[in-house]
Amino acid sequence: MNKLNGIAKRVIRPLFSRKNLARTVAGIAVLSLLPILPVQVTAVKSPLSSKMFVLSEPATELIREKALHNGTVMQSFAFDNVNQRIYVVQLMAGGQQLPGESSPVSGAERDLRGDLTLTQLDMAGNELGHMFLKGFGHGVQIGVESVGSNAYLWTETDSVTEGKSGWGSRIARFPFESGKVLTPDTAGIQKHELIEGADRTTVNLDSANGLLTMRYRKEGVFRFAVYDLEAVKRNEYAAIADVPQPSVGTFQGFASYGGYLYLLEGTSYGSAGSVAPTGNTYLTSVDLQTGRVVDKQLITAGSDLSFREPEGLAIRIPDPSHSQKAQLGIGFASNFTPTRLANIYVLDRLLPAQAIVK
Repeated sequence: MNKLNGIAKRVIRPLFSRKNLARTVAGIAVLSLLPILPVQVTAVKSPLSSKMFVLSEPATELIREKALHNGTVMQSFAFDNVNQRIYVVQLMAGGQQLPGESSPVSGAERDLRGDLTLTQLDMAGNELGHMFLKGFGHGVQIGVESVGSNAYLWTETDSVTEGKSGWGSRIARFPFESGKVLTPDTAGIQKHELIEGADRTTVNLDSANGLLTMRYRKEGVFRFAVYDLEAVKRNEYAAIADVPQPSVGTFQGFASYGGYLYLLEGTSYGSAGSVAPTGNTYLTSVDLQTGRVVDKQLITAGSDLSFREPEGLAIRIPDPSHSQKAQLGIGFASNFTPTRLANIYVLDRLLPAQAIVK
């Protein structure tokens, strides 16, 4: 033990000699004179950074007066940009008897329960398939996620009756399978409660930026919360943005693209405030980072349609490899019961917000 201590003393003693200490101090002095090189940091683009649709531009027709699987009014729609499909949701028509039902069910009862019909169309508006969604909600807005050749729908679910209608209280993800009848308890449906205590939940996807936007009501107030889509699928619910709904008329749908939220309002011809051919359909754009209303414009697309009720918004990316070239789709229901028809018009001009609003 003493021998080892002696060796240690002989090794340590030179390390702290005056000569070595002087060298160490000199080295530190030299290092302090060297320039500090900047650390290179790669800037990450915010998912809420984008141009804004010019709402005052004339909208062009995409599909006109196309029949859906049921003859009820379309409620909302979404684009599968990869597989070139359109999905339209509507309240289920009365008089149908689905598997497991003892008799045909009236339209009023379907509305009360929150029963929906989902129709798959090609880009020309021709029906390719359908599904029935029992107990899901009112269909105010939907989204679609492309996964290869498959499409996953995002909708409200777990309908709760309020007044004469059923409204969703959670959101759901499920694959499109033509001919299937789903309930909220069907195996394979992924359900999410993004905000505890929220109701009137409806959903839209911004596939260009990988975002999910949910409209919800809490304590009597409607708001919009934006999430990273992949995070939601991992059950991680940290909102990127959360803004209040500004004052609007009869709410009819929403969509987000990058940093802006778009709201649709209005009623059919003949109702209070809606007179042909002008109507009362308005689009409002909201800055998702501040909640500020940036623009609001009267929309006269489809002015010659009969009935003409605004129904739903959706973002279309004609070429998924160029996600910055987007279109804002606006839905309208036309014709009369029992054969309501679907119409979609699009806006495609995008500019920086400051170039639009002076």
